[in-house]
Amino acid sequence: MRRRRSGGRAARQAERVANHIEQQPFLTRRLKPVEVLGNEGLEIIEHNADIMLEEIGVEIVDYPEAIELFRGAGADIDGTRVRFPAGMCRELVANSAPRTFTQNARNPDRSVVIGDPHTVFAPAYGSPFVSDVEGGRRYATIEDFRNFARLAYMTPSLHHGGGTLCEPVDLPVNKRHFDMVYSHIKYNDKPFMGSVTHPDRAMDTVDMCRILFGADYMEENTVLLSLANANSPLSWDFNMLGSAKVYAEANQAVLITPFILAGAMAPVTVAGAAAQTLAEALVGMAFTQIVRPGAPVIFGSFASSMSMQSGAPTFGTPEPALMLYTIAALARRLGVPFRSGGNLTASKTPDAQAAYESMATFVPTVMAGVNFVLHTAGWLEGGLTMGYEKFILDADQAGAGQALVAGVDMSETGQAMDAVRETGPGNHFLGSAHTLANFETAFWKSGQADNNSFEQWEEEGSQDSITRASQTWKRMLKEYEPPPLDEAKDEELCEWISLRKASFPDSNV
Repeated sequence: MRRRRSGGRAARQAERVANHIEQQPFLTRRLKPVEVLGNEGLEIIEHNADIMLEEIGVEIVDYPEAIELFRGAGADIDGTRVRFPAGMCRELVANSAPRTFTQNARNPDRSVVIGDPHTVFAPAYGSPFVSDVEGGRRYATIEDFRNFARLAYMTPSLHHGGGTLCEPVDLPVNKRHFDMVYSHIKYNDKPFMGSVTHPDRAMDTVDMCRILFGADYMEENTVLLSLANANSPLSWDFNMLGSAKVYAEANQAVLITPFILAGAMAPVTVAGAAAQTLAEALVGMAFTQIVRPGAPVIFGSFASSMSMQSGAPTFGTPEPALMLYTIAALARRLGVPFRSGGNLTASKTPDAQAAYESMATFVPTVMAGVNFVLHTAGWLEGGLTMGYEKFILDADQAGAGQALVAGVDMSETGQAMDAVRETGPGNHFLGSAHTLANFETAFWKSGQADNNSFEQWEEEGSQDSITRASQTWKRMLKEYEPPPLDEAKDEELCEWISLRKASFPDSNV
C-alpha cells in the first residue's frame, strides 16, 4: 500500500479549486410557484388516482417480496395485481416521508437541500450516444462519462453531479456501474446518483459510499439519490423496486418517477396523464416508506407529448408544461419534494429547434417551483444523445434561471429612490452613484451569447453559438483540476472495485 502524502499538496489544490469555482450550492426561490389548477381540480385528480389504485391496481412484475410487503401494509393482492384501499398510499407517504432533506456531498460546501423553497440543477441522464460538432454522433464511452463528470464539476450553474451522464457502452453492462460511480467520486465533489439497473448494482453503490463516507455516517445522513422509473402504465418491476428497496433500507434517497409518453403510456389528456402519474408515483413512494419509514423520497414526473403521426416523442409543447405545473402542485399538497423538467428537445443538434424546445421546458420548470431538475444540461434527440455543445448552452441558461428565481429585490438598493433623486428629470442614470455601485451585478450576463456589434463579431471570426460552446467545453476540460480526494479512501475504493469485478464474469445483460 502506498504511503499517504502530506496534507500540504491537497490543501494547496483545494485552495486553487475554491478560487477557480464559485457557485451557490443550491438555489432558494423567492418566486411563488405558478399554478394552473385550483383546489377543486387538484382534488379531482387525486380522487381519480385513488380510483385507479383501488379499482384497477398496479402490476408488480417478478418481485414477490414487494407484493408481500404491500400485503402486510394493507393492500389487496390478486396474483401479481396489487390494489390499494383509497388513501392508503397517500397516508403512508404523508405520514413519514420528509418534506425536505439534505443530500450530503463529499465536499460539505457542495451539499444540497432538496425540497421547498429550493431548486437543484443536475445534468442530463441516460443517453447511449454522445455528440460534438467535430466528432459527430457516436456511442458513448467511459471517457465521455468522465468528461461530463469533469464538466459538471466545472459548471457553477449545476449543483449536482447527476447520475448516468451517458451510457459507457465500451464497458460490460453488468460492471460499468463501478466505473460510473467511481467517476462521480473521483472527478467531482458534488452530490451524485447511484445505479438502479439491478438491486445488486444498487448495493454496490451503497457499499462504495460506505467506504467513502463511512457506514455509521450513512445510517444518519443521505449521500445518495437514485432514480426509479415505473413501467407505465401502472406497473413496477423487480429492478426498479428492488433497487429502491436497497437505497431506502440504507436511508438513501429515491427519486420515484413514472416515465410517461402521453397517448402511448398514459391518456392523451393532461388531467388523465397527471392522475396516472400520481397513482404510479404514490405506489413507489409508499413502498419506500414501508421498507423504512422516514426514508427520503422525491415525487418525480417525466411526461412528454408525442407525434400522433410518427409515434415519436415531442418536447417543448404546451401540454407537458401544463402537466408539470399540475403535478408540481400535487407534490406540494402531498408534502414531498418534486422532480421534473430540464432542457428537453427532440432536435439532433443544438440548433434553433433545440433552443426553443428547451426553453419551453425550462421556463415552466423554474416557474412551477421544481425542487430537483434532472436533464438540466446536455439533452438531445429525445434523450438518446448527450451533447457537449448542448451541455454548455443549457448550463448557460441554467445560470439565467438562477437569477430569475431570486425574484424582485425590494431592499432600499432595489427600490433605487436615491438614484432617481440624484439623476432628476431629463438626465441619464449611467453616471449615477447607484449605477456605478451596482452595474457589475445588476443584470445576469450570459457566458455564451455574443452581444457585440456585427462588425466586431465578424472581425472575431463570425462564430455561431455552437462554435463558441465547442471552444468552451474544450477549454474547460483543458483547465480541469480534480477536487482533492483522500488518498487512502481512493486506494481502498480502487482495491474494492477490482476485487468485486473479479468475483463474477463480464456480461452484457
